[in-house]
Amino acid sequence: MILGQDRAVEQFASAWTSRKLHHGWLLAGPKGVGKASFAQAAARRVLSEAAGPPFDLPALDSPDEHPIVKLITAGSHPDMRWLKRLPREKGEGLARNISVEQVRELGEFLTLTPALSPWRVAVIDTVDELEASAANALLKILEEPPPNTLFFLVSHAPGRLLPTVRSRCRRLDFQALSGDAMTSILARDVPELSKTDRDRIIAMSAGSAGRALAFAELDFGKIEDAAMAILRHGDPTNARRSELAAELGKKNAADRYGAFLDAAPSLIAAQARRVTGEPRERALVAYAKARELGAVARRLSLNPSATVFEMGGILADAAECLP
Repeated sequence: MILGQDRAVEQFASAWTSRKLHHGWLLAGPKGVGKASFAQAAARRVLSEAAGPPFDLPALDSPDEHPIVKLITAGSHPDMRWLKRLPREKGEGLARNISVEQVRELGEFLTLTPALSPWRVAVIDTVDELEASAANALLKILEEPPPNTLFFLVSHAPGRLLPTVRSRCRRLDFQALSGDAMTSILARDVPELSKTDRDRIIAMSAGSAGRALAFAELDFGKIEDAAMAILRHGDPTNARRSELAAELGKKNAADRYGAFLDAAPSLIAAQARRVTGEPRERALVAYAKARELGAVARRLSLNPSATVFEMGGILADAAECLP
């Protein structure tokens, strides 16, 4: 079940039921609001219903025990491909981009005859991460798509995509999740969370279930407290940000570092809502800087310690204009 995105679910489900559907679907919206989960659910529904045996479930639902669903869950369905960044050939972490070789391999896959039904599905997660040559290679595929093939392009920043890629897809917009949807997701997936911790996580997750679940898994409270100490009291001696940078710069802190990059802008935004006039304007400038730093740090794989120290400076700047 895809919580909080009823409109997107209804639009695709209606198109699939009528079999009058576009080959390309651009799933656009903030990170962590269910776009990849939607692509997975849509692929399960399409491929299982097309191959049989038949079932009677609403919208994008499909039975977990269905043999096709089991193949998709195991990542072994022969008529489905899921493109994402691969592990680096050397060192830790993931490659900076989805490569042109990956997209060319997708093109070769699409020349084959489908194995289990007339339909095939390809998911690009995320299309924002295609290197330039890969984006051009994908465009050629979208311009002359094979029959009965569905493309789901997950995008956190659709405005940055090639206009020609956007024009060859039907766009489904995904919104930040409501508080009720966030509560339901956390209650379902992390039932051991106390109400206090759940409310705290929701407040700093900006409507992103993915972000909230990451915070819950990482026991993020200590890092949030350190960031809030800077945001409330400043950091005139650089001691607070230095301690935070040392903690999140450790080799085993990659997940907590990523969560901090997500959380810092949300913490500033929450505090900015408490003020008006010129202080709010200054706080919103800090918010924009924090968002940009987080995006650039990921895109360019910046040094974590230096990035956290710089983010701490942005939090300290915001503290100067907040009560």
